Amino acid sequence: MNAPPPASKVLRRLYGYLRPYWGMGLLAIFAMALVAASEAAIPAVLKPVLDKGFGTKHPSALWFVPTAIVGLAVLRGLAQYSSNYLLSWVSNHVLLDLRVRMFERMLHAPAAFFQRQTTSTLINSIVFEVNQVLSVLTGVLITMVRDFLTVVGLLGYLFYLNWRLTLVVAAIMPIIGFLVSKINRRLRRLNRENQNLTNALSYVVEEAAGGYKVVKIHNGEAYETRRFDAMTATLRGYAMRMTIAGGLAQPLTQMLASIALAIVITFAMIQSASNQTTVGGFVAFVTAMLLVVSPLKRLIDVNQPLQRGVIAAEMIFRLMDEPIESAGGPHPLEHARGQLAFEHVDFRYGLDTVALRDVSFEVSPGEMIALVGPSGSGKTTLVNLLPRFFDPTAGEIRLDDVPIQEFRLADLRRQIAFVSQDVVLFNDTIAANVAYGQEIDAARVDAALAAANLRDVVQAMPDGVRTMIGDNGMRLSGGQRQRLAIARAIYKDAPILILDEATSALDSESERHVQAALEVLMRGRTTLVIAHRLSTVERADRILVLEHGKIVEQGTHQQLLARNGIYAHLHGIQFARRDA
Repeated sequence: MNAPPPASKVLRRLYGYLRPYWGMGLLAIFAMALVAASEAAIPAVLKPVLDKGFGTKHPSALWFVPTAIVGLAVLRGLAQYSSNYLLSWVSNHVLLDLRVRMFERMLHAPAAFFQRQTTSTLINSIVFEVNQVLSVLTGVLITMVRDFLTVVGLLGYLFYLNWRLTLVVAAIMPIIGFLVSKINRRLRRLNRENQNLTNALSYVVEEAAGGYKVVKIHNGEAYETRRFDAMTATLRGYAMRMTIAGGLAQPLTQMLASIALAIVITFAMIQSASNQTTVGGFVAFVTAMLLVVSPLKRLIDVNQPLQRGVIAAEMIFRLMDEPIESAGGPHPLEHARGQLAFEHVDFRYGLDTVALRDVSFEVSPGEMIALVGPSGSGKTTLVNLLPRFFDPTAGEIRLDDVPIQEFRLADLRRQIAFVSQDVVLFNDTIAANVAYGQEIDAARVDAALAAANLRDVVQAMPDGVRTMIGDNGMRLSGGQRQRLAIARAIYKDAPILILDEATSALDSESERHVQAALEVLMRGRTTLVIAHRLSTVERADRILVLEHGKIVEQGTHQQLLARNGIYAHLHGIQFARRDA
C-alpha cells in the first residue's frame, strides 16, 4: 500500500483549485488584514491615554479613546463580514469544481473501479468529504489567515514597545510548534482510520437499507443492529482518541502562555523600578500580550479540523487520480452491420481467476446466438467484453472485420443495446428513462413503448410518459420495469443486442408480455442471449454451451439434443422439474 502524501503536498494541490479565484482571495486577505490591524490598534489607543490622558483638560483627549474604539469596532465588523463573504464565495466555487470533476472522473472510470469501490464510499467522497474540504476553505482558512495576521501584528507592536520582553514571548513559539507537530502526526493517522471506519459504517447502512426485505423476512434486525453497534462503538473510540490528542494543544499552550506572562510581569516590574518603562507602556504591552493569546489559541485549535480536511482532500484526490477509460481507437463508427468474431479470447480476473479460455466463434449480421451453461461458466464475462467493460487478456474481438479496440469507445457502445435481469432505471420520468442518453422524441418514445407492450399501461397513468417512476422504478411492477428496459433498447435502435437473463425473474404472465416485446426488439439485430431457462433460447439460430470458460458444444437446439451432451443434460433436468 502506498504511503499517504504529506499534508503540505495535499494543501499545495488544493491551492491549485483556489488559483483561478485569486482576485477574490486577495480581497478576502486584505479584509482579514484590516481585522488584524484593528485588533493590534487597541493597545496602541490605550497607551497615550494611560500615559497622558488622565487628568488632562483638553476636550479632544476626552473623546479620542471612545471614538477610536467605536471606529475600530465598526471597521473590524465590516472587514470581518467582508472576509467571511469573500472566502465563502471562493470556497463554494472550489467546492463546485471539485464535485463536478470527481463525478466526471467516476463516470469515466473503468468497470474494474466499480468492482473495487462500494457505493457508500463513492457517495461519501463526492457528497460529504468535499464538505470537509469546504470547512477547511472557510472556517479554517479564515482562522489561519486572520489570526496569523493578528498574531504577527501584535507581536510587531510588542517588539516596538519593548523588544526585551517580546523575546520572552517569542521564546515560547518554538516549543508550541514542536508540541503541535507531534499532535498533528497522531491526529492525521487517527483521522484517516476514522474516515475508513465511517465508510464501512455507511456500507452497513447501505446494505441494510437495500436489502430490507431479506432483513425483515429473516428477522435480521437484531443482527444488523449488532453490526451497526459494533461499528459505532469502534468509531466512538477513535473519536475519543482524537478528542484527547486534539485537546492537549490548548491547555499546554495556555500553561506556557501563563509562564511567559509571569516572567513578563516580573521583568516589567524590574524595568519600572529603573524607569525603563511607563505605566501606559506596561499596560499596552500586557494588553497586547493578552490579545495574542486568543488568536494563538484559535490557531492551535484549528489543527484538528485542518487534519480532518487534509484527510478528506486525500480521499478526493485519490478518486480524481483514478485512471479513466481509454477513448478507444481512431476509427469512427456510424452504424455497424453487426458481424462479430471472437478469436482465441482469454480473460482473467486478476492473476489467478480464469474466466474464459480460448473462446472462438463468429456471428453473422442479424443472427441470434444463445449462450448457455452452468453458473460461473463465463457467459456474462463473455458479453461484457463486447462493449469493452473489460479487455481480453489474450485474443481478439472483431466487429465488421475490425478489432473493437480500433473504434472510438463511444461509437462502439452506441452500436450495442443491453437488457439485463437486473434492470437499472432512474428516478425520472418514463420518457426520460426510455430516451436515456439521447434527446427525447415523443413520437419515438410512444413507438418504443408500443413495441414493448407498455403503451396502454403508461397511458392509464395520470401523468402518462411524464410519470415519475421512483428509485429504480419502484412504482412499477417487475414485468413493467423489464418492458421499460426493453423500450429503452428499442429507442436506442442499436444493431447489436445483448440479453442477459432478461426473463428469468418474471412470472408466467409477465414473461409472456416481455417475450413478445423481445421478439420485436430482436428483429433484424445481431443478438447474444444468456438464459438459464432453455425454453427462451430454443428459437436461437445457434446455441453455444460454455463450461469452465470454454465452448464445449455448439449447434441448433435439435442438433444439441441429438448429441446428448451437456446441453441435452441441462434441458432434461429443467423439463423434468417442470413436469414434476
